[in-house]
Amino acid sequence: MRAIWKGAVSFGLVNVPVRLYSATENHDVQFRQVHREDGGRIRYKRICQIDGEEVSYDDIAKGYETEDGQMVVLTDEDFADLPIRSSKEIGVTKFVPADQIDPLWLDKSYYLEPDKSATKPYILLRDALESEQRMAIVTVSIRTRMTMAVLRVRDGVIVMQTMLWPDEVRRPDFAGLDEDAHASKQEMAMATMLIDQLAGEYDPDEYEDDYAIAVKELVEAKVAGGEVRTAPAEPEESGEVVDLLAALARSVEKAKAARGESGPENDEPADRSAKRTAAKKAPAKKEPAKRSTAKRTSKSAAKKKAS
Repeated sequence: MRAIWKGAVSFGLVNVPVRLYSATENHDVQFRQVHREDGGRIRYKRICQIDGEEVSYDDIAKGYETEDGQMVVLTDEDFADLPIRSSKEIGVTKFVPADQIDPLWLDKSYYLEPDKSATKPYILLRDALESEQRMAIVTVSIRTRMTMAVLRVRDGVIVMQTMLWPDEVRRPDFAGLDEDAHASKQEMAMATMLIDQLAGEYDPDEYEDDYAIAVKELVEAKVAGGEVRTAPAEPEESGEVVDLLAALARSVEKAKAARGESGPENDEPADRSAKRTAAKKAPAKKEPAKRSTAKRTSKSAAKKKAS
């Protein structure tokens, strides 16, 4: 594992230097959107909703949409004035009974590893949390934002779990549920009997992601059967080909106009010609021989015209 954060746990006058590691990882099956015919990846352009033009990353800002649909554009200067924290301290504010922390409030999990010189105070904090059956409420700054978290012990290691803010936890409001309605004694007896029959200990190895396993087997079977496609090499240029072609077309027309040249091939507007050319352009290079022939023919025509 690779540490993502370094700091220290602080409680009272005790500081415990620690390193932070992600305790979980996502193994969900990931797919890409591709062209059915050749397997090429589908690209998405950054198009402005108002003028329909493609926008470069340098011209993209953060916007906050109000409840009435208005958009407030925020600049880097605006964010510079916001309360951000870059502290490397996990500050303990309170020790609370473990049963007071609803699992619904917990978010991401991290392992805390002590520095070699801080093993003793780390063990002291770990043993104190376990013996008192408490969790430590802490404040921590991750990626410049202060958040609440808890420290608890799992398998002899202190785990930090970030917490959701109170307004991020929804309250259920179901009209069909009446607080005064309860099951009858006969229903409870049958439910208790069923629970007793299915009672047992939780063993995580008894469960597996059958969907991910099936997808992996399907992919391996297709690879073994040769059902694969080599996607064309992705062009290095960004999604501004149309603008570049339009600029080149206008430059060519301007140069020809300066020489007094004109012809049917110049009757089409530059922008329309550039867009039409870009639409016909394939993502991968094909038929190099024909292109080479076309270039030689074009050069021969140009020499004849010059003569």
